[in-house]
This record gives sequence, C-alpha cells and structure tokens, in this order.
Amino acid sequence: MKATLILENGSIFTGSSIGCTEDRICELVFNTSMVGYQELLTDPAYAGQGVVMSYPLIGNYGVNEEDVSSDRVWVQTLVVRHLSDRGSNFRCQGDLNSYLVANGVAGIQGVDTRALTKILRNEGSMNAMLTCAEHFNITDVMAKLKEYKVTGKVAEVTCAQPRVLEAQGESKAHVAVLDLGVTNAMLGCLTRRGCKVTVLPASTQAQDILSGGYDGVLLSSGPGDPAENDAIIAQVKALYESDLPLFGIGLGHQVLALAAGGKTQKLPYGHRGGNIPVRDLEKGKIYITSQNHGYAVVDGSVSGAQASHTNVNDGSIEGLKYARTNCFSMQYDPEGNKGPAETEYVFDRIVSIVGGDR
Repeated sequence: MKATLILENGSIFTGSSIGCTEDRICELVFNTSMVGYQELLTDPAYAGQGVVMSYPLIGNYGVNEEDVSSDRVWVQTLVVRHLSDRGSNFRCQGDLNSYLVANGVAGIQGVDTRALTKILRNEGSMNAMLTCAEHFNITDVMAKLKEYKVTGKVAEVTCAQPRVLEAQGESKAHVAVLDLGVTNAMLGCLTRRGCKVTVLPASTQAQDILSGGYDGVLLSSGPGDPAENDAIIAQVKALYESDLPLFGIGLGHQVLALAAGGKTQKLPYGHRGGNIPVRDLEKGKIYITSQNHGYAVVDGSVSGAQASHTNVNDGSIEGLKYARTNCFSMQYDPEGNKGPAETEYVFDRIVSIVGGDR
C-alpha cells in the first residue's frame, strides 16, 4: 500500500506502508543508530515523536521480549529506507513489521532517509504527517501540522503508582527514582549495583520524598520540553535545597538545572544516536555515548554549577557538577542499553554517594 510522508516545510516523500495504516501526526526527528530499534521504539523519551532511521536497513535481527525500554511502544511513526521482512538472530521472536502492527505504529519504507535526514539536520526537527490516503487536502494537512505540539508527555509516560524493585545481591542503599519516563535499563543499572529502588510518579511531592527514608533521588530521563513541567520543577527545587543526594539524567538533568535557576533551549535537531562523542572535562577523556534529546541546558545559566561534560560536536552541555558534592547530572544515556556501555561509571558514582561503599 502506498504511503505519503508530508513535512511541515512542504516536502513530500512517498513509499510503501509498514505497520498500521492509520494517519499519524508527530514531531519528526532522526536517529543515527545502526541497532537498538526496539529499545528506541519503547523509550518513553520518544512520546509524541516520529523517528527517521538514517541507517538504511532496519529490522534485520527481528524483535524479542527482552529488548524493551518500557512496557509499551511510544514512537508514533517509523520511517526507514528498507524494512527487513524477517529477523536473523538466535534471540529473534518475531519480525519488526508485525511488531509495529501489533503496537499501532504507522510507518513508511522506500524513503530516501539520507535526503530526509539532511532536511531535518539543515532546517531542524519539524512536524510531519504520514497517511495512506490516495487523496488529501494539502492545505488542511499544513494547518494540522502547524497546530501540533508535543506537550504533557511526562504525565502520560510516568507510572500511576509507586513500585519497588529489590536490590540484586546485598542491599547497599535505597534510591528513589522520580519517573519522568524512566527506562528498564536505568533501573537495572541501579539494582545490579545493590540498590533497592522505589519508582515514584512524577507528581510526587518533595515532602513525601524527603520523609521517605531514601538515601538519594534520581530524576529520570523522559520526553518533551523540560520548561513546561512547572509543578515538577517546583518540587525538585525543594529537593535541591535539602541535603538529600540528588541526581539527574536526560530530562532529569534539564529539570534539575531549571530547579537550580538555570535555563534550557531547544536544539535545532537534537542528539539522537549511539555514537555521539562527549568530553569529560575533569578526566580529559572523550566517551562515545547513546543520546536521545532535543533540548539542552544553556551554558553558564545555572548558578552554583559548572559544566563537567560537553558535546564534542556542538559544545552543548552534557553534564553539570553542582557546588554540593552529592549532586550532579548528565544529559546523555549512561545505561548503555542500546549503545556504548563505557559511561555506566555514572551509576557507580551515584551508588558511592548514596552509601554503596560504606
């Protein structure tokens, strides 16, 4: 079946439909990863977005029940050059197209994803519509694209009730994770290091956290514009002003910066991929990281904090070191579930600070 992808700038791409055939409107972004498409599809940080995979062959190792970032798919639309009709891997339990259909993801293949990626890179991420309709009114489509905004997604992706994960092996500390869109991999990095973890809804009040007997708090990654989360930022400010160890990753890094008086800005096309270089300013080392974000903390905007990591490509802030020694944050994904694992030392630092070495 023919499918058509219409961009906010008027560009039109045609190809073949994959996944479900319903119309979809989304913010279209690109990802440069060669692998990790199932982790990507189920990452809550992609809520409200469609993804262009710049690598030309997707789906070649199939899907399975283990490689999921959360309990559901969040990507609205998937755009690929070629979708493999079968998976070749000893862990394969099904093909990607069937997975897309079962989870209501609309997609298109046969698109020149390099040309599409260049548009998004040169002009910035933009809204797009995918349709299988033979005829459509381009004026109506453009009006809908102009109106679409990715808003309120943290409330959509966060857990409804607290849940507890026991430490693997000897319990060394009890960490509260404020769920802004947390991934299974992030939680696993904590439990494997001996942390009992309580996952809390994003709306949890600071006083409830401070009186909960936790050894520290981690603000998780998640979707959308960090500045729209006024209520969450107010509660994080109260946590920041306490003595409780406090950490942020991804969206949590941005929310923490805002709570400390900083500012954030939208990047032209964001950082999404598994090979993005980050410079550790203290160690003088460069790490290859996995990333998925469209916003960044404005350099120098956070009083009482200084940059600890920067992006090698554009110089944007990738990590902040706060004045109090039990507080730091990272923009990139250190869990290494769909990319390099060399930055998992971040979780070693967290566990050490909250009491893992005592």
